[in-house]
Amino acid sequence: MTSKISEGVEVSVETFYQPDYSNPLQSEYMFAYRITIENHNPFSVKLHRRYWNIFDSNGTYREVEGEGVVGVQPTLAPGEKYEYVSGCNLRTEMGKMHGTYQMENLNNKTMFEVNIPAFEMVVPFKGN
Repeated sequence: MTSKISEGVEVSVETFYQPDYSNPLQSEYMFAYRITIENHNPFSVKLHRRYWNIFDSNGTYREVEGEGVVGVQPTLAPGEKYEYVSGCNLRTEMGKMHGTYQMENLNNKTMFEVNIPAFEMVVPFKGN
């Protein structure tokens, strides 16, 4: 698991290879990732947008952005956690992702960015 705290918000990431949804003969590799967001601030925050940088080991790079995460824009009171699971497909057996969340301080209505730590996605037999 990878974790990072920025702007008082902790983001932790755990990845899972999905062999049942992958087809190595077609260069299709599916990964799931579980993200836990924890608000360590003394004020409530709301997640508005996400921005991802996705790197495949064949040199392919893509960006993904949009509102919220998995269709919601969660609000976290001080000390609260929010967890969700999503996925990423790669064309090779390994890659990595990192990004940011655009969040709002609900006390003073200012926007700020929270860093999502870089994490690797590796097919298990390649991890040794």
